[in-house]
Amino acid sequence: MPERTIGIAAMGPDANAVLDTIQDFDRRGIKAAWLTAAGGGDNLTMLAAAAPATERILLGTCIATIWSRHPVIAAQQAGTASTLSGGRFRFGVGTGHKQGMSTTFGADFQKPLGHLREYISITKSLLDTGAVEFAGDHYQANAKLASPLSTVPVMAAALRPRAYELCGEVADGAISWVSPGVYLRDVALPAMRAGAAKTGRPVPPLLAHAPVCVHKDAAEVLAATNEQLSNYPRSPFYQAMFAESGHPEATETQVWSQGMMDDVVLWGTEKRVAERINELFDWGISEIIVSIVNAGSDPAASRARTLDLLTELSKA
Repeated sequence: MPERTIGIAAMGPDANAVLDTIQDFDRRGIKAAWLTAAGGGDNLTMLAAAAPATERILLGTCIATIWSRHPVIAAQQAGTASTLSGGRFRFGVGTGHKQGMSTTFGADFQKPLGHLREYISITKSLLDTGAVEFAGDHYQANAKLASPLSTVPVMAAALRPRAYELCGEVADGAISWVSPGVYLRDVALPAMRAGAAKTGRPVPPLLAHAPVCVHKDAAEVLAATNEQLSNYPRSPFYQAMFAESGHPEATETQVWSQGMMDDVVLWGTEKRVAERINELFDWGISEIIVSIVNAGSDPAASRARTLDLLTELSKA
C-alpha cells in the first residue's frame, strides 16, 4: 500500500512564527509542511529559509501564484529550495483567484489554464532537464540551470474538471481545496485519468487540501467554518463546484450550510476524523494537506487537539 501522507498548512502572523511552526511539525514527525503565504510574505523564500532549519519534513507551496514571478525565476527559486533541503521541496503552482490576481498583478484572466499549461511546461523543462527554450502564447523563456533538479515535482492547484484534466496531462500532481471527497472521487480523479490517457502517462497523485477540526459541537464547527473560510461560498467558481457536488444552496445563501460543512470539513471526534481521513485515502487520494479550523471558545486548545491527532496519525 502506498504511504498515506498527511501534511499541514503552516500558519503564523509573521515569518518567524511560520518558521517556528514548521520546526514544530518536523519535531513531531509530521510528514509535510505546506505554505500558502508566509505571514503575509513570500512562501518560496520562507521555505528556502526553513530548509536548513529542518531535518526530515517535506516542504511545499500550495500554492505559488503564476502571476507573481516569471516561470524561469520560479524554477530557479524552487531549485534553490530543493538544494537547501536536500531534495525535500515540492513546487505547487496555480492561477489564484481572478479578482485578487487582477487587482494585485494586473493578471490577464482570459485564458488562465493556457497560462498555467505554459508555466508548468517551462518550469518542468528547466527542473527536469536543466534547460528551456520556449515561445508560447503567454510566455517566452530561454534559460539554463547549472544542473537538472528532476527531484522537484511541479504540481498545480485545480478546482473544476478541465483543470484536473490539465494536471493529469502535464503536471506532477493536482492540489484541491475545500472540495467534498465525493467530488474528488467522482469528478477530479476521472478527469485526471482522462488527462493522463491523452499522453499515455501514469496518473499523477491527487493531493486533497482539506479543513480539519477535532471538535464534536456541530454548531461551533459551522460557526468557525463560516468565520475562517467565508470567502469560498461567495466565489462563483467555488459555488459551481459546490452545486455540482449536490449543494446548490451555495449560490443562494453564499455561506456554509451544515451539509456543505459536513461534506468538506473533516470534523468530529478523534475517531471520526481519523475515519474521514482514511476514507479519502481509500478513494484514491494520495496525500492530505490539512488546514486546521479552530472551533469553540478556546481556539488554542482546539488547534492543539487537532494537531495532536494529526501527530498521532503521522506515526502510523
